[in-house]
Amino acid sequence: MSKKTSYSYVGIAFIILVFGILVIPNIIDRFNSDDITRDGSRSKTVSTTKISKKAINSDLVFIEINGVPKKVPTFSFTNQNGETITNKDYLGKVYVVEFFFTTCPTICAPMNRNLVEIQNQFKDFKDFGVASFSIMPKVDTPEVLKAYAENYGVTNPNWNLMTGDPEGTFQLANVGFNIFVSDTQDDFGFEHSGDFALIDKQGFIRSRKDDFGNPKIFYRGFIPEADGEDEDGYVQEITILKEDIAKLLNE
Repeated sequence: MSKKTSYSYVGIAFIILVFGILVIPNIIDRFNSDDITRDGSRSKTVSTTKISKKAINSDLVFIEINGVPKKVPTFSFTNQNGETITNKDYLGKVYVVEFFFTTCPTICAPMNRNLVEIQNQFKDFKDFGVASFSIMPKVDTPEVLKAYAENYGVTNPNWNLMTGDPEGTFQLANVGFNIFVSDTQDDFGFEHSGDFALIDKQGFIRSRKDDFGNPKIFYRGFIPEADGEDEDGYVQEITILKEDIAKLLNE
């Protein structure tokens, strides 16, 4: 091998050494700081995860079934204006869910007065609504629901009082929203809870945690905020419901 060839190899080796010392560390730094755009499925997954975490900025948790966040099931009912309302009409809105009937002589009246109070507090938010499902559809026709809404002062255009198939309604309550409703009747009508469910803009059931770190799932809706608690010692939860609605509206 000639001296000239040897000098060429030495020169090339020297250039590679300098490149490794000066250039490669900068490339590594750029990768670590995400300055370089990575192609492929991995980069898309990372990007989606970051956006998702940034979008959810409240401390409200999801109701999970086998580790999967529970979403509102598909439904279709007729509202007080004779319009067909489905779960898709509520996408993009934060809303409260209740199950009631207009002739209820006990908890339904305070439940709906509480909802009207909540409605009035969030009257400036076009992305807030209420979904009220009647559990006595044979009585609660659209005309009856409309009169009921007017009597209670329902003004929010996103508050639908709905009537439909009884079996589908009970299924939606007990399984869809985890709110107890029974088709057993007593002297006061159907047995049902006075709880509200809270739904976020993407259609997921949300709530705060209880003292044991578990999701509350629903909110006690029949005790007025001003009362503090009822005669049985149950504490009102309208205050925390208002706080959590505000959190979801800001997500």
